[in-house]
Amino acid sequence: QLQLVQSGGGLVQPGGSLRLSCAASGFTLDYYTIDWFRQAPGRGREGVSCISRSGGATNYADSVKGRFTISRDYAKTTVFLQMNSLKPEDTAVYYCAATRGPECASTTPYEYWGQGTQVTVSS
Repeated sequence: QLQLVQSGGGLVQPGGSLRLSCAASGFTLDYYTIDWFRQAPGRGREGVSCISRSGGATNYADSVKGRFTISRDYAKTTVFLQMNSLKPEDTAVYYCAATRGPECASTTPYEYWGQGTQVTVSS
């Protein structure tokens, strides 16, 4: 079955760190740009970060710049979102999504979505 499988997430105290993973199952991520989104209760979906198909370009929402880092491991066909200095307002369900568009902010539809993973930042 072709799918994106997410792992990581959980409960962490403010100021802590987590790493989310987004792995391809049944296909390779080499031909896809990957976006991370999040959705907090009662709020709309928010784009968090993106890494281009080549890995040469990344972007971040202003709210996470300097704290989150996106990267990809072609050998493991996995994309990571390292989240540092977490804040309570980072609490949300995080999703990864794959599009064949070569660059971030592409209008090409997403072909695959991860199942979502909960991140809770609380003391």
